[in-house]
Amino acid sequence: MTEDCLRSEKRENLRKGVFILPNLITAAGIFSGFYVIIATTDGNYERAAWFILLAAIFDGLDGKVARLTGTSSKFGVELDSLADVISFGVAPGVLLYVWALRPFGKLGWLAAFLYVICGALRLARFNVQVSTVESRRFIGMPIPAAACIVATCVLMFYELGGTGTIKMFSMVILVFLLAFLLVSNIEYISLKDPELFKRQPFTMLVLAIILLIVIVANPPIMLFLVGIAYLVSGPIAHFINWRKRRQEKVEVPVES
Repeated sequence: MTEDCLRSEKRENLRKGVFILPNLITAAGIFSGFYVIIATTDGNYERAAWFILLAAIFDGLDGKVARLTGTSSKFGVELDSLADVISFGVAPGVLLYVWALRPFGKLGWLAAFLYVICGALRLARFNVQVSTVESRRFIGMPIPAAACIVATCVLMFYELGGTGTIKMFSMVILVFLLAFLLVSNIEYISLKDPELFKRQPFTMLVLAIILLIVIVANPPIMLFLVGIAYLVSGPIAHFINWRKRRQEKVEVPVES
């Protein structure tokens, strides 16, 4: 089939229409990301952080709804990827710069851009490897998780009343750490793993309810702790696996 025929087939598929529900949810995620930028420019940093978390909820819903209703499409996948760049790349980058990194001047917005470009590279790599990588694992930290960590840091500082100096330097460290983890080969557990939504032991339900209660008791602090726990889970698991592989190489089978 020639390239012209392929293009014609794609145009014909779009003429048949697109699925409304999952793409509408994705559009809601884009709206949330855009509003993060609006709220940030207005100085409503706490509200901006909550809308990043709202965008993450929409990001988790659109794929689930598409699979449950049998409305998955290539168009939806591409739109979702663009939504991730806006809601979890550009929007948190703007929030980071205006809220914490602006005092550093040029170095501040370059640090924020480093986060954005690493997030874009992470998404591009994921799109290329999506058919070859195990669905239960992500290679590198997923960009929605990185954005949520940024959001929970903002919420935690407002909850604890952190000073400007602490905020500035801690965010510089966080930006470089997230940028590295986004493009690293460190594996992270996929929260979109279908196995998580199948039958689980009863104790898992009890633990999930307890976790929900704890989060509701103090959302800013507990969401921050959950985010940090996810952040360190990748490097810890990577180090453990590295130690195991190293021990297996060192061990020499003993002949009887």
